[in-house]
Amino acid sequence: MTKKGAILLLFAAFIVPVILAKFALDNDWFSRGSTNKGELLQPVKDINALLAEQPKRWRLLYTLPEQCRQSCQNAIYSIHQVWLALGKESDRAEVTVLVTDKSDPTITRQIAEENNINTITTTRDKLESSELNTSGEEILLVDTLNNAMLRYQVYDDKQEAVMASRDILADLKKLLKLSRIG
Repeated sequence: MTKKGAILLLFAAFIVPVILAKFALDNDWFSRGSTNKGELLQPVKDINALLAEQPKRWRLLYTLPEQCRQSCQNAIYSIHQVWLALGKESDRAEVTVLVTDKSDPTITRQIAEENNINTITTTRDKLESSELNTSGEEILLVDTLNNAMLRYQVYDDKQEAVMASRDILADLKKLLKLSRIG
């Protein structure tokens, strides 16, 4: 083999895999791996207008609807249980419930009595400008920069809600492990 042939072979050995990898990524030739259990919000929702005054923490965020039905009660129970399950890491995260003047007053009073749930009173206009779901159909995982990044569904069935809270806990633990902030 000549010097020129050896150089071309060496060149091809390094360049061809890079070109094939580029084509594979561009044409989705494989399924991309994902380890998060919640639905990734793209783009993330900036809710700094609602949480600007709050300390920098990871948050489990829920918006209290006008009528708190079973799914709403399950959501509040679930996020509180997730926070409790964090154990020594619980000081890095916070359960936050957004309340408006139209939110269910009975549940609002119950939440206010709970020590580990932070309630923030806001207006419907601020919620709508932040593009948050005001019907209580989702739990959001919010980072320390007040960006809602993961969404979780709420369930009417208590057992399904508990099983879904395991997913929230898994994602939050992973983020706390990888993050040095909050």
